Amino acid sequence: MPDNRKSSVALGSVFASAAMTAMKLVVGLMTGSLGVLSEAAHSLLDMGAAVLTWFAVRIGDQPPDEGHPYGHGKVESVSALIETGLLFVTAAWIVHEAVVRLMAATVEVETTWWSVGVILISIAIDITRSRALYKVARETGSQALEADALHFSSDILSSIAVLVGLGLVWLGWPKGDAVAALGVAGFVLLAGWRLGSRTIDVLVDAAPQGLAERVEQVAAAVPGVARVERVRARPAGPTVFAEVVIKVGRTLHFEQVQALRHAVVDRLGAELPEVQPVVIAESLAMDDESITETVRVLAAAHGLTIHHLGVTTIGGQPHLSFDIEVDGTLSIAAAHAVASGLEAALAAELGDDVVIDTHIDPRRAELFSGSPPADERLADVAAALSRVAATDGLVQVVHHLEVQERDDGLYVSFHCLFPDHATVGEVHRATVGLEHRLRDAIPGIARVVIHAEPASGGAEARRG
Repeated sequence: MPDNRKSSVALGSVFASAAMTAMKLVVGLMTGSLGVLSEAAHSLLDMGAAVLTWFAVRIGDQPPDEGHPYGHGKVESVSALIETGLLFVTAAWIVHEAVVRLMAATVEVETTWWSVGVILISIAIDITRSRALYKVARETGSQALEADALHFSSDILSSIAVLVGLGLVWLGWPKGDAVAALGVAGFVLLAGWRLGSRTIDVLVDAAPQGLAERVEQVAAAVPGVARVERVRARPAGPTVFAEVVIKVGRTLHFEQVQALRHAVVDRLGAELPEVQPVVIAESLAMDDESITETVRVLAAAHGLTIHHLGVTTIGGQPHLSFDIEVDGTLSIAAAHAVASGLEAALAAELGDDVVIDTHIDPRRAELFSGSPPADERLADVAAALSRVAATDGLVQVVHHLEVQERDDGLYVSFHCLFPDHATVGEVHRATVGLEHRLRDAIPGIARVVIHAEPASGGAEARRG
């Protein structure tokens, strides 16, 4: 829906221009003053421009649609461009008539009180309208209203020039009126040049002066943005569409990057409300990125899952080791090629002085199908688990045993209670030993999952 303030002030300019045109035309014809007639032509132009402005603001405020995804704001710029053309045409007519009168032998011009009065009235109207138009133009960012305000502002100066011309006629120099008309033409040309320059900038998507730098400053100040790579801005009516490319640490996960993008959009909206930004985040290797972070980032980029990642120093040289999970059906040659590709990428990033050792693991299936084991099989597992758990002095209680027969073998999971003071390292060694002894006792186990928990919390969970 159109902004009522814009539409109302534009319509008021139409009526004001029509009234001034009629007054100046009547007085100009009665007195024969070219200056007054040129002012009448100028006001007629203003009326046409005001009509264009009124239509432009009504159309320009319509929301984006399928055919106009960036909205209709440039309709105001097209209107301003048409007004610019009319300004130059009017100026050319005034200059022609002034030159003809200056070259004529005699010129009949009459200075009357009503010719002076109508010019003074038009100055008062111009001041009122230009202030009203500028005020709404600033509040709404309307280029069409700004162009209309520029028309009325130039009218004030050109009317003063006409008054000077009438004064020269009154003092006995009839051709002073033509000289004043040339002054009016100069003001019209200046207004047209200023308006046309701004309008063409908008139509050719020239970025508003200094806005890209301001957008860059605001975006770069958001915590987490490493730097702003590029800003491209294009105006469309009162709105400026900006594409902002930011660099962020490549170790950030997707949700963190999205949150950072939204933070930049929110900051720009708060500090530069006329800007409608699209923020694009690109990854960047940060100077403080650790070796382990680099390995995980590059592995993810190669679509690989790694585990048992470790970094140490052997013989004064950095030593990096980790396990790579690949499709278990791959040949060893194909799997080795996958590992070598990741190793080469790491060497290019970390340098050749880092020794890289990789271990290839078959990727475990993510979806399993199975069935409950026979009662005898379940009893054997339970009995074996009780025996092997009793041999480890750290394990206090084993419970919540689950067993399933799967295509690749037996799946066993259970919970173990450990003393609350036991360290994670101690618990891990105990669970690894427990798994190995259970595999020795029960052939055909494919997977063992041991859930370790403190005795206090685990006991409460078990009772619950």
